[in-house]
Amino acid sequence: MTAAQDRPFPTVAELEAQEARLVLPHFTYDDAWALGSLLVELSREREAPVAIDIRRGAQQLFHCALPGSSADNDAWIDRKRRVVERYSESSFLVGSRFRAKGTTFEDSSRLDPDRYAAHGGSFPITVRGAGVVGTVTVSGLPQEEDHALVVAALERTLAASGN
Repeated sequence: MTAAQDRPFPTVAELEAQEARLVLPHFTYDDAWALGSLLVELSREREAPVAIDIRRGAQQLFHCALPGSSADNDAWIDRKRRVVERYSESSFLVGSRFRAKGTTFEDSSRLDPDRYAAHGGSFPITVRGAGVVGTVTVSGLPQEEDHALVVAALERTLAASGN
């Protein structure tokens, strides 16, 4: 059991606070490259078998598949990303909202589970004054670890921007 599995999932309030805090001043092609490269670095340090995807709107700006990942991770990326695009919230937060109501996303969202997955790992890229402009997604670890990896990278990115 990993350390993340030893503790409960973050609460809805904790996930909402992350999203309120992780708002970037801008998001350019170079920013996407830097964020993706940071995620690769963090993943390699953890020997995480993940795939990483960053998009602005419909355009994929970064993609990397690390050793141990598979095409299944790309399918999970697509499903988690669609949740963020639809709800403008992290896939983990959306799933957590359903769990907090005593149900599941799959049972209650009325969305095709082959196309949507409210599992942790996809996070909205939000720019101050512009709102949600894209997504950053990781797949390959347990959902809370996928989510935590993305949050760690966004926290570092925000700190490096001086905000």
